[in-house]
Amino acid sequence: MLQATRSIVKLNVMVEVSSKPNRVHFELDLLRALVMVADCGSFTAAAARLHSTQSTISQKVQRLESLAGQRLLDRGMRDVRPTDMGETVLGYARRMLSLNEQLGEALSGGGAVTVIRLGVPEDFAAGRSTGVLAEFSRTHPRVKLEVSSGLSRSLADGYDRGELDLILVKQRRGSREVVACWPEPMCWIDSAATPSLGLDPVPLAAFPPRGLYREDMIDAIETLGRRWRISFTSSSLGGIQSAVADGLGISLLPARAVMPGHVVLGPETGLPEISSIELAILHRPSADPEVKALAALLMEMIEQLQR
Repeated sequence: MLQATRSIVKLNVMVEVSSKPNRVHFELDLLRALVMVADCGSFTAAAARLHSTQSTISQKVQRLESLAGQRLLDRGMRDVRPTDMGETVLGYARRMLSLNEQLGEALSGGGAVTVIRLGVPEDFAAGRSTGVLAEFSRTHPRVKLEVSSGLSRSLADGYDRGELDLILVKQRRGSREVVACWPEPMCWIDSAATPSLGLDPVPLAAFPPRGLYREDMIDAIETLGRRWRISFTSSSLGGIQSAVADGLGISLLPARAVMPGHVVLGPETGLPEISSIELAILHRPSADPEVKALAALLMEMIEQLQR
C-alpha cells in the first residue's frame, strides 16, 4: 500500500504544469528587416539594401508583426511608415542590432567600438552633413555612426526615449534646453511659373501632421481670412520644393531651401514674417567625449551656413 502511494506522488510531480507564460523570441533577422523598411520607406528599397526579394522582406515583417501581436507599419500608397507601436519596436530593434554588432567586434578582437546614434533633419542628411561625418570618421576610426533622418519632432521624441545620443533639430525658439542654437530664417514661397497664392482656397504644400511649419502656415492663412486646403503632403523637403515649383501650392520653408523655380512672397502679400524657428543641437551632459566632438563639428557647419 505504501509503495502505491509513492507512485501516485511521483506521477503527480511528473505531470505538474508550469504557470509561466511562453517567452517570445524576436529574431535579429526579422528586426533588421523592419529597421531597413522603416529607414528606406519602402519594401522594394529595403530588399535591395538587404540583397533579398521584396516578398521575403514582407514575409519577415509580417512574421514580426505576428510575434508582436500588433501592426508595426502603415503601408501607404507612396511610402511605408511605422505605427506608434512600430516606433517603440524600432527603438528596441536598433539597440539589439547595435549590441549584436558590438559583440561581434569584441569577439573578433577588434577592440571596443563606440556607437553614436545621430539624428538630423532630412535636408541635412545629405550634402551638408556628410562631409562633416566623413571628417569625423577619419579622426575617430573606432567610432561607428548610426544616422537617422526625419521630421524634427520625431527625432526629438527618439532622443527623449533614449534612442538617439545627439540630434540636430528645428524647434520653436526656447522650447527646450539645448547645447547650442541659431535662428532659422523662414520664407513663404510660391511657384515662379504658375503661382497659387491667388487661388481660392489657397493650396498649401505641407509636411505631414506634426511637421513644424504646417501649423504656422495654417494659422497665418486663417489670420488673413483666407480659405485654405492641403493640396500636397510629403515628409521630404525635396518633395515640397518640387511641388511648389510645379504650382501645387505655396509653402513655408527655410530661406536656404528656396530654389530657382520659386518666388519669395514678401510682406506686400499680407503673409506674416515667421521668426519663431531655430536650429538646435542637443546631447546629454553625460555624453561621451566622442559625442561632444561630433557636436562641435556640427556647430562649425551651422556657423558657416549662417554667414
